[in-house]
Amino acid sequence: MTQLLIERDIEQEILTVFNLQKANAQNLANTNARERKAKLKNILDWTLSHENEIGEALYKDFKKNPSETNIGEILGVVGEIKHLIKHLNSWMKPQSVPTPLNMIGTSAHVRFEPKGICLIISPWNYPFNLSIKPLAQAIAAGNTVILKPSELTPNTSALIKKMLSELFNSNEIHVIEGDSTVSQILLEQPFNHIFFTGSPNVGKIVMTAAAKNLTSVTLELGGKSPCIVDETANITKSAEKIAWGKFINNGQTCVAPDYVLVHKSVENEFVSAMKNSIENMYGNEVKQSADYCRIVNNRHFNRLNTLLIEAVEKGANISFGGQVDGSENYIAPTLLTGVDNSMKIMQEEIFGPILPIVSYSTNEEAVTHIKNREKPLAMYINSGKESNINYFIENSSAGGTVINDCVIHYGHTEIPFGGVNNSGIGKSGGIWGFTEFSNQRAVMRQKFGTFKMIYPPYTPSVAKLIRFFVRWM
Repeated sequence: MTQLLIERDIEQEILTVFNLQKANAQNLANTNARERKAKLKNILDWTLSHENEIGEALYKDFKKNPSETNIGEILGVVGEIKHLIKHLNSWMKPQSVPTPLNMIGTSAHVRFEPKGICLIISPWNYPFNLSIKPLAQAIAAGNTVILKPSELTPNTSALIKKMLSELFNSNEIHVIEGDSTVSQILLEQPFNHIFFTGSPNVGKIVMTAAAKNLTSVTLELGGKSPCIVDETANITKSAEKIAWGKFINNGQTCVAPDYVLVHKSVENEFVSAMKNSIENMYGNEVKQSADYCRIVNNRHFNRLNTLLIEAVEKGANISFGGQVDGSENYIAPTLLTGVDNSMKIMQEEIFGPILPIVSYSTNEEAVTHIKNREKPLAMYINSGKESNINYFIENSSAGGTVINDCVIHYGHTEIPFGGVNNSGIGKSGGIWGFTEFSNQRAVMRQKFGTFKMIYPPYTPSVAKLIRFFVRWM
């Protein structure tokens, strides 16, 4: 009975806020660039002035080093907001378009108007970054937002609620905490746009719910992002970058390399270089390192540990790491060799500090391995041979691709971020985030002339004129 009352209270809060934002949406739509930039500046200033608090919250949730919080949580938010502020004036201006020959006498332009009432459901792996970054894009586009942060990172979620309640009224931005029950209630509402970051399985639930209201969606998902290391790659540098990209945030990164495809001629050298890179970053006693955070909770620890055990039972070799401690949700950086596709660790997104290493003999074999899976969110190519790089790109598909580095594309404000099909729908970041939260409204004006000459009745002369238009205009 108590739980039912809680759910009723939450539902009433959601309905009340939704209606408040619906009534206020047009006011926000009419705000100018200066007003929107002032709101973004407030978020930026709050973030920078509360750096320590953000770090403390992330440490409580993940045991994350403050420097890693600055890299993974704060740096991206600061860079994104500064980019939005710099370009918002030009993005908001109506975009003129040329007049085609068959439309002489008219003029047209495209206006970017806010979609309206938006729902952002953010994940637990980068709880501050992946809440505030899309929120900033939605604000830049002039929307209202209800933000639902993850219940798995309660300290960061509480901080976000505190932050946004200080900066905004509920009729503009409102944070609602809670579990999947809260998400279900939110998804029943007729939002104008939903921005979801999470797993493909939950993304399907979000998209199904959105379809009932014909709500547009941005889905930032994940999948098994491959990392290729060919025979011409600089093995030492490649290993350093892959080790960093894989084990930052304990592997709990949507664009982390999920598995490595390494040319068989350099496999042993690569494994050795990976071991050295891990030890250089975290020392010989990784568990004691203040720079290596933890799995978010025991449920995810058990999931990862089960994948590891099953792989070893089926013949995989632990070439490095493998130590676990459930009392701390600790799994050491782990390298697996001898894996095959029968193992669940090669079927599911890992999202943790376990890296399978698969050898290949030809470029065709590597590409076939990738194409036999769903299209990934990211793909990494380590190579010193341009023809190999071009082959891997031209014969595959991925949301984003980085050559001779790892995960850094997420922080680039001038390129779109997002997946393909199973790894995501829609793009975000910079102008792509602004347009994702905008309706691109076509506006056309008849200045002089008329199209009356092609109105019915379709006499022979009218029909002849229409055929002329079909062939020559």
